[in-house]
Amino acid sequence: MTVTDNALHAALAPPSSRIRLVVSDMDGTLLTPEKQVTHHTLAAVQALKDAGIPLCLVSSRPPSGIEMYFDVLGLHTPYGALNGGTILNADRTVRSQLALDPGAVQDTLDMLKVHNLDAWLFRGHEWLVDNPTGAYVEMERKTLRMDPHIVSSFAGSTSGIGKITGSTADYDAVARQEAEIGMLLEGRASVARSSQWFLDITPLDANKGNALRELAAFYGIDPSEVACIGDMDNDIPMFKVAGLSIAMGQASDSVAAQAHFTTAANTDEGWSKAIETFVLPRAVALNAQPASTPAAGSGGSTGH
Repeated sequence: MTVTDNALHAALAPPSSRIRLVVSDMDGTLLTPEKQVTHHTLAAVQALKDAGIPLCLVSSRPPSGIEMYFDVLGLHTPYGALNGGTILNADRTVRSQLALDPGAVQDTLDMLKVHNLDAWLFRGHEWLVDNPTGAYVEMERKTLRMDPHIVSSFAGSTSGIGKITGSTADYDAVARQEAEIGMLLEGRASVARSSQWFLDITPLDANKGNALRELAAFYGIDPSEVACIGDMDNDIPMFKVAGLSIAMGQASDSVAAQAHFTTAANTDEGWSKAIETFVLPRAVALNAQPASTPAAGSGGSTGH
């Protein structure tokens, strides 16, 4: 797929013409399906550095699953783990951290059990699993390069949980539970798919939109000066607050309709093409003096 202008696909505010920070999803976006970083991506990361534009990662992964790519990417920036529920500084110390209410955790576990989805709990750097033979445990272990802590029961483990993931190979069931658990936990938690087979339940304010706001505040800029890139439902909250939003080529129509532009898929250098085509032409070095008046189309951080 080639890069596409989505301006007519949804009632979007005009994209910002002034970008000073990039916030990116990882799986399905920055990474190939094999979880690799391509040479074109590395070149685009360097081009951002040369333009004075920081790159921050926000992912549903736990902190260690993000940090494992820092050396190859040469990143020394703050980042958001567990869908933004945990924000960490560049030195890997915790900047802010949110946890689910134990009652919301138990309600989610009950729903996942009734509908035959495996449940995983994430707490700090811990990954708790009660079914080690679940369909996606081994894949996730390889992806994160960490071993789960196997428990016989989640009883007594409902406090301090930063994320619950429900998983199954029944993609329709994941979609149904996104809606049903979303209704059950309305006002108590954020519920969104991070892939076709993963459903993430995080604290109410633990979403990528709030993470983007916090990262923008760290750099002393408005969210309207931030470009974001993603591919799944859990990326939509950051699409809604960023000045420039880009969906990956393999994103569903419903996700792509929330973004200003669609780039190529992550099998076809979509991330680097997005940076080259949409971000760098709008780049304003972070240390540059702010303009006396807002750039056209950049006023305000919401309304997309």
